[in-house]
Formats: sequence, C-alpha cells, structure tokens
Amino acid sequence: MARWQPDARGRLEAAAFELFRERGFEQTTVADIAGRAGLDKRTFYRLFGDKREALFSGSGHLEEVLAKTVAETDAGPFEVVIAAFERMAEEVFVDRLELVRARQAIIESSPELQERELRKVGSLVAAVTTALRAKGLDETTATLATESGVTVFRVAYARWVAPGSDASLAELIAEVAAELRAITSPPGRR
Repeated sequence: MARWQPDARGRLEAAAFELFRERGFEQTTVADIAGRAGLDKRTFYRLFGDKREALFSGSGHLEEVLAKTVAETDAGPFEVVIAAFERMAEEVFVDRLELVRARQAIIESSPELQERELRKVGSLVAAVTTALRAKGLDETTATLATESGVTVFRVAYARWVAPGSDASLAELIAEVAAELRAITSPPGRR
C-alpha cells in the first residue's frame, strides 16, 4: 500500500502545470495529471471540478486580497482600485514572472483556457465592485472605477509578461494608471 503524502492539491497543481507545458492543455488528461502527482482520478475530482481548475485555483485568494484592500483603503474610487491591484501584485505576483509567463503561454494556447481566464477576470471585477458598493458607492461609480482599474491591470500585466520586461507588476500598474490619468485630464492639466 502506498504511503500517504501531504499536499495533494499542490502536487496536482504542479503536475497539471508541468504536463500542460510539456504536452499542451488539450493533450493532457485528468488521469495523466493524477498519475504524475502519484494520486488517482477520484482524488483529483475531489479537489478540482475539472482540469482547468488546476490552473486557476488561486482566484479566490486574488479576490480576497483585492476586496480586503478596497475595504481598508481611504481614497477616491479609482485610486482605491489601483491600490488594490498594486497590493495584489506585491503579495501574489512578486518574484513569479517566469512562472506567470509560462502560465500565460499555456492559456494563450487554448481557447478553452482563454475563456476561463475571462471568467476569472469577471469574478475579480465582481469582487472589487461589490467591495466598493459596500463602502457606500453607487453602482455606476463602483463599476466605472472597477472597470477602469481592471483595464489598467490588464495593460500593465501584458507589459509585464512581454519578453524583455524587467519592471515589477506593481510599478507597471502605477505607470499605466498615470497614463490613464493623463489621457483623461483636461488638456491644460496633462
């Protein structure tokens, strides 16, 4: 009988990531992932709904960091959202550029994963908008601040994962936010 080993979730995530990089998402089965992790398919399905979730399981943590920062930050709505994305970058993405680039390449190779990434971003938008509404902002203000902040994050993220990038994600978020402020300011205030 095999000896029990801890961190089945982490082992399955690592195995899925390795196999998706080696074989591609479509060519990797749940049985392949479980086998690489030294587990069975039943354990996989107990921890993940499907093989996509092995790549996207950290979304809940991202939502928590964003919502907590929104609740704790006292600034204008857009600045609160930018602060939340900067904190997420500092707490979650720091020193992970090569890993994130590899993950992004996996996502870009599969329309199914691209769709799942869009749903993940939608969940982040909903979490931030809800946190802003909990601070008393009206729906329009909360939505505009969140969508503007998410746009800043997306542009900064794309710059960060691009080959040759050496700035931190938090620095790029601040840079892109400044660019957005500049293009939305009246001509005399740029």
